[in-house]
Amino acid sequence: MRIIGDTNFPFLSYRNIALSISLVIIVAGLAYQYLGPGLNLGIDFVGGTQVTIKFRSEPDLGQLRATMGDLDVGTPTLQRFDEAEKYEILIRVENPEGEEGDFTGPIIELLDRDLNAGIGDAFDLNTQGAQSLTALLASEDPDGTGLDEEGGAEHYGPMAEAVLSFRKENGIFASMDQLDTVAQLSDPARALIKQRAAVGEFALLGAESVGPAVGADLKNKAQAAIGFSLVGMLIYIWLRFQLPFGIGAVAALFHDVLISLTALAVTGREINLPTVAALLALVGYSVNDSVVVFDRVRENLKLHRGEALEPVMNTSINQTLSRTFITSGTTLMVVLSLYFFDGDVINTFAFVLLVGVIVGTYSSIFVASPVALSIHKVLAARREKKRLKGRRRR
Repeated sequence: MRIIGDTNFPFLSYRNIALSISLVIIVAGLAYQYLGPGLNLGIDFVGGTQVTIKFRSEPDLGQLRATMGDLDVGTPTLQRFDEAEKYEILIRVENPEGEEGDFTGPIIELLDRDLNAGIGDAFDLNTQGAQSLTALLASEDPDGTGLDEEGGAEHYGPMAEAVLSFRKENGIFASMDQLDTVAQLSDPARALIKQRAAVGEFALLGAESVGPAVGADLKNKAQAAIGFSLVGMLIYIWLRFQLPFGIGAVAALFHDVLISLTALAVTGREINLPTVAALLALVGYSVNDSVVVFDRVRENLKLHRGEALEPVMNTSINQTLSRTFITSGTTLMVVLSLYFFDGDVINTFAFVLLVGVIVGTYSSIFVASPVALSIHKVLAARREKKRLKGRRRR
């Protein structure tokens, strides 16, 4: 299928303009990263604690920031999730430089102090665990079993687990009436919980803590992974084609990765391990278009022996143009669906691929081939210079 008919556009005639535009974007992006706000590294790379909290109602971000200020560990970051009426907030705290520590406990204690003061000493269904609820039921023994501590735990443990399973599925208990939907509870146990417990204003959905040493190690490994992938691509294309083509392909990959990082920096998106996975996926995707063009160049060089590389390369780009747009277009459809419909968890992953697919399509035409052509001309000029020098010596 061809969505674009036969074309003969002189792409390589505009290579200097295209490379200049790319260079300006890359330099501006690097300046923004190193002289401006820079990249927003997640706790995977800088170390710290990240918790996701669900609230019963719309939280007051100003109050939350004031509460988190009492941690005295810098400025905690609060991020609201986009989905309406989920009332979920991500709180991120970076470890003080060189210090280890998990701040999940202190974060929960501060929130409990400021948001749950009204429930007093009541058992909080939204923050306590199954073990604590089991102990409460076993000590009160609402079913009148007369069992000892171990037997009571066996009897009431499944009930407590059922209550906590409901909380995990729904994120939070919004009211005591929701206990009526937990079928595993006996009526006396349900009545006791309603009497002795309360529903707090928030629940912990998830927590993650990374030490500074581990974060630095992950950062180094992420950089090494991207570096090794680029070197691997260079060697592969060098062996399959020629050195100029390998350098051209890797130049395009550098171009795509740097512009994607610039997009992440400008938008303030967090860079974490899934983001690195997206960059590696981008490296694999971007080189594919370049390989297709270079493969066609190799075929055309065999068909048109003796013809200069530039017109052969330009013809090859035009011949593969339809295929390039079809591949990029179908990939964009999938990436756009991930970006708009799959929620916050992989939104940044999809964003990197979205930017990368667009930039990668451009670079396979206006970066990889022009750089390969330039390197080829430089090497050819050197060979010619050596040949002439050898003649003079004779």
